Amino acid sequence: MGMVIGVGALIVIVLLIGMLVSIYNRLVLLKNNINKAWSNIDVLLKQRHDELTKLLEVVKGYMKHEETVLTKVTEARTAFMNAGSVPQKAQASNMLTGALKSLFAVSENYPDLKADRSFAQFQNRISDLEDQIADRREFYNDSVNIYNIRIAQIPDVIMARMLGYSERDLFEVTEDDKRDVAIDFG
Repeated sequence: MGMVIGVGALIVIVLLIGMLVSIYNRLVLLKNNINKAWSNIDVLLKQRHDELTKLLEVVKGYMKHEETVLTKVTEARTAFMNAGSVPQKAQASNMLTGALKSLFAVSENYPDLKADRSFAQFQNRISDLEDQIADRREFYNDSVNIYNIRIAQIPDVIMARMLGYSERDLFEVTEDDKRDVAIDFG
């Protein structure tokens, strides 16, 4: 009889240890899934940062170049209209001719369509990244939610407290993030 009780107690202890190992392993898996999900978001945020930098450089470069040429054309035109003497008009005319050559060169070498295509490509890339980030944020929140539920449920709560696991925050959008973005290329 004592042997049956001993074997029964041993079986209960083995089952209890097995259950604790199983709980521990599930909690570690959930914790690591959260860390992985955040790392995936972080990678996409870095890609978005890099793409935005490139996009802004394309826009700034295009706008700056266009602005410079148009400013030169406008200044030359104004100088020609305000010129009183023949030498002033000749100088203004040469200035206008040079500015127009620059404008024509720009339109041949960097047509609007090409610039717009570059902008559209960066814009599409950033939109794709935004979609991926949204998907990864959703996965992250799902992972955190499962983890938070698990560490609050019996018997996992006991192991979670022993390991010092605490509730994680969901990725939430702040009120500032909900507002429209003001974009200024000036």
